[in-house]
Amino acid sequence: MNTLPKWIDIVLIPFLTLFLAFFVSGLVVVAIGENPIRAMQIMINGALGSDYGIGYTLFYTTNFIFTGLAVAIAFHAALFNIGGEGQAALGGVGVAIVALSLDGTHWLITFPLAILSAFVFGALWALIPAFLQARRGSHIVITTIMFNYIAAKLLGYLLNGPLKKPAWQAPETRRFEDGAQIPFMKDIGEWVGLEITRTPLNISFFVALICCYLVWLLIWRSRFGYELRAFGHSENAAVYAGISPFRITMITMILSGGLAGMMALNTVMGEQQKLVLDHVQGAGFVGIAVALMGRSHPIGVLLAAVLFGILYQGGTELAFEMDISRDMIITIQALVILFMGALENLVRYPVENTYMRMLRGSG
Repeated sequence: MNTLPKWIDIVLIPFLTLFLAFFVSGLVVVAIGENPIRAMQIMINGALGSDYGIGYTLFYTTNFIFTGLAVAIAFHAALFNIGGEGQAALGGVGVAIVALSLDGTHWLITFPLAILSAFVFGALWALIPAFLQARRGSHIVITTIMFNYIAAKLLGYLLNGPLKKPAWQAPETRRFEDGAQIPFMKDIGEWVGLEITRTPLNISFFVALICCYLVWLLIWRSRFGYELRAFGHSENAAVYAGISPFRITMITMILSGGLAGMMALNTVMGEQQKLVLDHVQGAGFVGIAVALMGRSHPIGVLLAAVLFGILYQGGTELAFEMDISRDMIITIQALVILFMGALENLVRYPVENTYMRMLRGSG
């Protein structure tokens, strides 16, 4: 079977699919009586036209990098981790425990420990579905979905009980003290003499970029990464080569859950500076689309995360500037996810057929 060149598989097909998604979205905008070109201008300008918009765009991007990498690393082992929501929720609990316990110190102490705690809590929440898959044959999709609901209930219990702020009605913890408040991009700008508008963008963004590099090293430059990819391509061949399915499944899901858990650094320790009930905000599910669009490659995940960051921030500005409801914005985002995931073959098959005809013609 002939394979497509990387520039077609990784660049051209996603670009054409994205173009088709935006074209259909434009038809939706026309159907409600608005100008699609003006809508696109507002979205792009709202997301990238100012340091305020860029800050929010990269804030959302940070969430999607973590959850996208979480899904991507599982994809390489042919595991479909849909539990990013729950793993990120439990990662938030890990962050909050460290922050509430050590916020009288300094963020240089609390932040590294919060990174570790977020990873561990997210990994532990992925560990049980991984074990059920590896030892009992329980499908990872079903168990991770179920664990999302369990995580939501557990988080609700904790925020209405042990972690709740005393004498407070809202289900949330107390606000972290200065020792657990990480620097925002505005603070970093002041350190180097730059004036930047304050947004939720914080140093978690740089942690996410580092994770992209580390995941690349793990998957393409390590022995375990080779075993993981071999297992994902053919479990039977991997077993014949002496690779343990149990080991691959467990380690992969631990890494996947840990990465999803680290998303909470950006929202809990960064944006909110406290643990609230809905700090994940659907990023776990968006991570699936990000991983699909990014072909499960860290660079692709990064670029796809930026795109969805633009869609989220630009969509917010669009809802303010035009007579387009928030539900319609979600519909446009859903169309992008639909075309990049389920309907990708609408573009892939014609492109593959055209490429093969060109090869035969040149031969």
